[in-house]
Amino acid sequence: MSTDASEEQPTVIGVDVGGTFTDVVLLADGELTTLKVPTTKDQSKGVMQGLTRACSAADIAPSEIDAFSHAMTVSVNALLEENGAKTALITTEGFRDVLEIGRQDRPALYDLNADKPTPLVPRRRRFELGERATTEGIERPVDDSEIDRLVDTIVDSEIESVAVCLLHAYAHPDNEKRVAARLRERLDVPVSASHEVLAEFREYERSSTTVVDAYVRPPIERYLSRLEGRAVDAGVPTPRIMQSNGGIADSETVRKRAVTTVLSGPAAGVTSASAVETDKEGLITFDMGGTSSDVSLVREGGAEITTDAKIGGRPIGVPMVDVHTVGAGGGSIGWVDAGGALRVGPESAGAMPGPAAYGRGGTKPTVTDANLVLGYIGDDAELGGDLSLDAEAARTALDSLAAEAGVDGPLAAARGVYRIANANMTRAIRAVTVERGHDPRQFGLCAFGGAGPMHAAQMAETLGVDRVVVPYASGVRSAFGLLSADEKHDAAQTVRTPLSAVDSELIDETLSELRSDVLSRLGSGVDETAARVEYAADLRYSGQSFELTVPISRPVDIETVDSAFHAAHEQNSGYRMDDPVELVTLRATAVAEREPPAVVYEPEAPAQIGHREAFFDDEFVETPIYNRGEIAVDHSVGGPAIIEADESTTVVPPTWTATVSADGTLRLRREDSI
Repeated sequence: MSTDASEEQPTVIGVDVGGTFTDVVLLADGELTTLKVPTTKDQSKGVMQGLTRACSAADIAPSEIDAFSHAMTVSVNALLEENGAKTALITTEGFRDVLEIGRQDRPALYDLNADKPTPLVPRRRRFELGERATTEGIERPVDDSEIDRLVDTIVDSEIESVAVCLLHAYAHPDNEKRVAARLRERLDVPVSASHEVLAEFREYERSSTTVVDAYVRPPIERYLSRLEGRAVDAGVPTPRIMQSNGGIADSETVRKRAVTTVLSGPAAGVTSASAVETDKEGLITFDMGGTSSDVSLVREGGAEITTDAKIGGRPIGVPMVDVHTVGAGGGSIGWVDAGGALRVGPESAGAMPGPAAYGRGGTKPTVTDANLVLGYIGDDAELGGDLSLDAEAARTALDSLAAEAGVDGPLAAARGVYRIANANMTRAIRAVTVERGHDPRQFGLCAFGGAGPMHAAQMAETLGVDRVVVPYASGVRSAFGLLSADEKHDAAQTVRTPLSAVDSELIDETLSELRSDVLSRLGSGVDETAARVEYAADLRYSGQSFELTVPISRPVDIETVDSAFHAAHEQNSGYRMDDPVELVTLRATAVAEREPPAVVYEPEAPAQIGHREAFFDDEFVETPIYNRGEIAVDHSVGGPAIIEADESTTVVPPTWTATVSADGTLRLRREDSI
């Protein structure tokens, strides 16, 4: 696979860190180099190992790289493992327990024993200030001497970061600005202020988001410092970082807004998938890696964005790609619960020791072991380019699971693990389609990640989906997407006013301020005039407790906004109302587009490379094996078949046919839909 080299292209590299593997895609002299390396405990080591190996494979020096884009899991790992910074929270007197109280809803409505997540800041590190702002203005200014006394307490507590979230600071931040400025002046730790992180109403969500930002800033700072140091030593440019909204930003920006990186890795994959063409209503993106699977929707050429996400049960209000994650990946472990039922995940064998088949000391059976026993992965496969698989170790692990589950041998255990993993991932897809009013049959399924194409067609059968697309470089698709990800920055401001009483001058002034904010964050070398700014508004019917976001344009036409909201509400909920409409929040997004590499697919050799027995329709079938990079454009491969690439394997079941597009995309269709 190469790119269009009619014009000289810069040398660019994208590196995406996953739970098991770190994926690398390098574009140099019009040629793509892709590979996987094991993820390391210090992610920066694995990143640089992958970068160095890719450069060696492409026969270039690391110093020849012109741009370096990166997606990571530092923030989300800190949240899920609860090993972030020792954080303090400063809030208004009487509101110390907002984090603890949260909302009245329970994680599971009928489970009386369901626990809410433990607050990231324990009560002893939550401090109150005697100040007060209302939605109308500052009612009680903050006392500087009280701030100083609080600073002395924090200094003695060895705090690593501070979150400041004062009541109604989204509307009138003067007190919060004074507190944050004083803290930054006297403390040598990061300070996250809510009016800078999330200038929106709802105290719990704003407090939670600000605390998350403060909690992950030190880990992000330490990680980026290590990575940048190693990059400088290798002569590589400073990495630009993928954010949760699907856009990249320079490392200095994400240091200041660390909360924007919590879905860095999954966002890269979804954004890349949004460029894949389909003849359906949209695409369900399915990214299956070694530890988990991420699913999302792409409609009208764009990823679905939410401001109502939860990570580890904690709400985060910044815009991010709407991804649903389940603990089902190639490394997910099969086990038997107390009732004797076979389960898969969420525990994963990870990169070390990994599945039993890796031969690194792992003994627990995983999805990868099951795929090996079922013949979907060959005994001679080398994952990541150099990791040989031990089929006998996989059978031994599955045989132990079979004995525990009371089934007949490793094959039965492998079938069970494969089917249960598929069921877990299918439920995740239903969560973003059926449960949100979308018919999955109207969508195609876009499969990527190291294991996604191996499971996609079987899952599509269950869902009634008749199209599966597997983009080129599917096993490292998130890293591939980093090569062309746009730079993107978001800002918001709650205004809360009846739409009929909107002050057009005030709205225009607010939008201008938001525009200036997002444009100011563009990285060096990006011309403001080349960036576009998109505007949106959150609206609701009076009395509702949720909002819908609709795009708007400037100058704002109130009648157009009103009509757009009614139409959006009807599409989302199936009806519209005559109640007054309330304008809640204004939003602005700056987008600086980057040109994607033009991929040229030019197969040169025969496609079929062999055959082996693989399990279909309750029996082993002699199945042809094809080389993914050698199937001619428009050539069809009928199932059953297995199509292998360096980073992933695509399984084509009976009654399915795969065809290759000019850009190297595999398009699978059920025969009854052709």
